[in-house]
Amino acid sequence: MSADSLISLNEEIRACRKCPLGSTRANAVPGEGNKSARVMFVGEAPGATEDTQGVPFCGKAGGVLDDLLAVSGLKRTDVFIANILKCRPPGNRNPNQDEIVTCTPYLDRQIDIIRPSVLCCLGNFACGYLLRKFGLAAKVQGITKIHGNIFIADAAYGKVKIIPLFHPAVVTYDQTKLPILKKDFLQLKYVPKD
Repeated sequence: MSADSLISLNEEIRACRKCPLGSTRANAVPGEGNKSARVMFVGEAPGATEDTQGVPFCGKAGGVLDDLLAVSGLKRTDVFIANILKCRPPGNRNPNQDEIVTCTPYLDRQIDIIRPSVLCCLGNFACGYLLRKFGLAAKVQGITKIHGNIFIADAAYGKVKIIPLFHPAVVTYDQTKLPILKKDFLQLKYVPKD
């Protein structure tokens, strides 16, 4: 698929009103990054700063993510960053199941366009969704138990590695998680570039 497909999808996401979040958001946050990225990050949902700016991971958690990308030898321009939900849930509450069901077809299409070889799940919601999507439901556990593991799955375009990671926001209230995240992100240094 082409970059034009992604541009068209982004426009569709920005116009979406399929669930109530479409009327409470300031901006939809489709995703951003390298359209042929080998590594794709999937978070939970936009926060307040992301909702204001329409850009994923541009708040405090985004600063942590940028630092972690540096640890792994990557930059934002190397990767693609998206979320399960494309609109901010009020008060940054957790996504509900109806919202996930309504919004994840957009994520599925992003994955099909970008065709990453590595999907990094940031937090429990992204991890649960992606493991189930790729037929690994038996592996779904809390992120504390499976962070840093690598699961191999079959995508329509070939093999994909799924790596559950703590959400970078955890570091904003629990600094003890930073060394764990750094260790887990180091695995991305060894993702083949070809």
